[in-house]
Amino acid sequence: MRSAYLIGLFLTLFATQLFALDRTLIAESPEDVTPLLNGQTIPNVTLRTATGAPVSLQAMIMQKPTIILFYRGGWCPYCSRQLAELKDIEQPLVDLGYQILAISPESPTRLQEQKLETEFAVQLLSDESLQAIKGVGIGFYVPAETKSRYKEKNNIVLTEDADSERAVLPAPSVFITDKTGLIKFNYVNPNFKVRPSAELLLQAAKLSL
Repeated sequence: MRSAYLIGLFLTLFATQLFALDRTLIAESPEDVTPLLNGQTIPNVTLRTATGAPVSLQAMIMQKPTIILFYRGGWCPYCSRQLAELKDIEQPLVDLGYQILAISPESPTRLQEQKLETEFAVQLLSDESLQAIKGVGIGFYVPAETKSRYKEKNNIVLTEDADSERAVLPAPSVFITDKTGLIKFNYVNPNFKVRPSAELLLQAAKLSL
């Protein structure tokens, strides 16, 4: 009996370790995401611009040191506020040589609407295929009741994973990379209401050069 228990415990721990190592797996909750860390490299994935044109994330990163911000969508007030606050440090970041990319799972059409609604100081990119969100290990499944509530109350349609057909969101994150895609700074918080201040990002950008 004891040996069977130990074997079961070992298999559980082994499965958990495998999950933690495979960052492309979508987590069951934002607390369980396994993001890339400092010293690791952002994967090369294809995103789309607000006009629907495909772009290589690696090709964009090779142009300049990059601040990559993953956000839930233009419908999220916390995300909109974070993007708006970046305007305060846009010029200092440009002077340092940085570009800012903001990636969400929303469609290019929705990104185009965001650009018309608000003037953002960043390049908005669509990860509707979830390649980038999976690749950096920040995707998590949204409970079915939450998905339904978003749709019924606010007409928000969340992007679904093609394999599981379950809605997925990213844990709001910021990665600062050099031109090789090497991560020099990362911030990931499962609490979507908490975001790093613009001043913190500016200081992190300075230290990451």
